[in-house]
Amino acid sequence: MVIPNAYLRLVCGFDLVSRRCRTDSEYFRFAISKLAIPKPIHFEQPYVLMSVFHYQLLNRDRRTSARRGFFSTPHGPVQTPGFMPVGTQGTVKGLTIDQVAATGAEMILGNTYHLALRPGHETVRRLGGLHGMTLWDGPILTDSGGFQVFSLEAIREINEEAATFRSHIDGAIIKLTPEHSIEIQESLGSDVAMVLDHVVALPAERSKVVEAMERSIRWAQRCLNAASRDDQARFAIVQGGLDVELRQQCATELSAMEFEGFAIGGLSVGEPPPEMYRITEATCPYLPEEKPRYLMGVGTPVDLLESVARGVDLFDCVMPTRNGRNAMAFTDQGKIKIRNAVHREDTEPLEKGCPCLACRHSRGYLRHLFVAGEMLGPILLSIHNLTYYQRVMAGARTAIENGTFAEYMEMKKAGWGVS
Repeated sequence: MVIPNAYLRLVCGFDLVSRRCRTDSEYFRFAISKLAIPKPIHFEQPYVLMSVFHYQLLNRDRRTSARRGFFSTPHGPVQTPGFMPVGTQGTVKGLTIDQVAATGAEMILGNTYHLALRPGHETVRRLGGLHGMTLWDGPILTDSGGFQVFSLEAIREINEEAATFRSHIDGAIIKLTPEHSIEIQESLGSDVAMVLDHVVALPAERSKVVEAMERSIRWAQRCLNAASRDDQARFAIVQGGLDVELRQQCATELSAMEFEGFAIGGLSVGEPPPEMYRITEATCPYLPEEKPRYLMGVGTPVDLLESVARGVDLFDCVMPTRNGRNAMAFTDQGKIKIRNAVHREDTEPLEKGCPCLACRHSRGYLRHLFVAGEMLGPILLSIHNLTYYQRVMAGARTAIENGTFAEYMEMKKAGWGVS
């Protein structure tokens, strides 16, 4: 069988010659005329055409469960392991789309709950969906709203049919069913839609965790049944609290359903990091190897690497931008609190060798921006932190390719002062 290399580049972002996943935007700007008369590549082994949504495993680390791959979507590939900046309301706070792209981000996250309330999913649809409205031309994942419902514990009620709660904007009563969550996400036009799940606060009685887990499984099937778009992937969410047996049961049952990917949810909600690592390590082996694995809402740079070591592919978290807005920068030497007086006349950049816009300036100037209340300060530190997270992930991908991920992680942890 002969398949043109240009076709693989266009559809999957994968270059057969180098056997690497490329991020160059030129791969997605091939004219149809160029594909019509391609130079053929003869495969040494059988290959099959891949669906629009496909996870390709490229490398495994020799000492850990870390995986190097890519996930293809209609808006291009996502290299894994990878980090998604959070654009809850259709924007990564304070940054333009071009600035987000310049950090190295390939996929961003939007939130169903917030976008359904304001400006409304039908409004987003009429504005061209999230891609047309925001002008982000890469992949987008939308959360289902389940975590936001969880965070509204004092003003919500959950039963088998739906989650009912009051809007944090105007107090209006909202009923969110699995079907409605999918309807909203299809209107938003994201590449990946998350199923609606039932999240419980930890610690919790086992009976409550079991109830939420079993409901999450039933809701996942309802989400699948309601889905109608072929150009949108659905990811299931594994629940089960801190109970390994329940997590593995949930992962097994969800894996039997036709999802394009799987997430581990209900973590990073206050439990100690070792507990999160324990659950992640116990859950990943029960998820399909040929599908991407996404750990929701995580986390610090060390959390990312510890989770990559346990087999996770994708992450999202507000931490890099939230910390940036609060004058805290992530570096290879640990966190820097730029407001501290020690930086008043500091001529050094946040981090030597960092290519971001913030690191063109001195720490003294960045401190001045925060002390003076200038909006540029939070913007620059947000850019730096997102760039740093992408650099950490890029380093992880290279280390996995070289079979040295364990050494890479230990080197990073030593710099961060983490044992």
